[in-house]
Amino acid sequence: MAFHEVRFPASLSFGSVGGPERRTDIVTLANGFEERNTPWAHSRRRYDAGFGLRSLDDVEALIAFFEARQGQLIGFRWKDWSDYKSCPPSQDVGPLDQLIAVGDEVTDRFQLIKTYRSGETTYDRPISKPVVGSVRVSVGGDPLQEGVDYTVDHETGGISFDHPPDLAAEVRAGFEFDVPVRFDTDAILSSLSSFQAGEAPNVPVVEIRV
Repeated sequence: MAFHEVRFPASLSFGSVGGPERRTDIVTLANGFEERNTPWAHSRRRYDAGFGLRSLDDVEALIAFFEARQGQLIGFRWKDWSDYKSCPPSQDVGPLDQLIAVGDEVTDRFQLIKTYRSGETTYDRPISKPVVGSVRVSVGGDPLQEGVDYTVDHETGGISFDHPPDLAAEVRAGFEFDVPVRFDTDAILSSLSSFQAGEAPNVPVVEIRV
């Protein structure tokens, strides 16, 4: 489906409300026990961009962006200020942040991922929209140079090496990233009087699979 490689104004997404959601099917059995299952391998994020609007100029910028995307029709990039780095928010991106693969001397293309860990449980989230110029890569602990040792597909999150990494060599990467989203409405309803009174318009945004 149509996607524009353009980011929703970061100044407007700052202050927005949102985060990941899961889909869980729950069946309660006759004995009171539950069976729980999920059809989703990955979470899906939702946001409300209305909370980031602070002035009438912001509303105008929102409407211009909305019209250019033709409502729900065209996807775009979104900066999730609560989760946009391969490292903790207080740290700088580095080439050792995330383990994305282990070399086998054959494979020369890998997908960026971010691993979320709680105790012994982990979840690997594919990253498809890295920020241009932010990706740092290392193999076996040695930092590499983009454009010389590897290239980044910023539309898919794939990393391609000029030479396959050595056997058992850890392939690690650090990066900033955006979330691929679309508007979850075909209408933006705003009122001058309500906005001046502190009431933000409802502007739902939902993550899409790309």
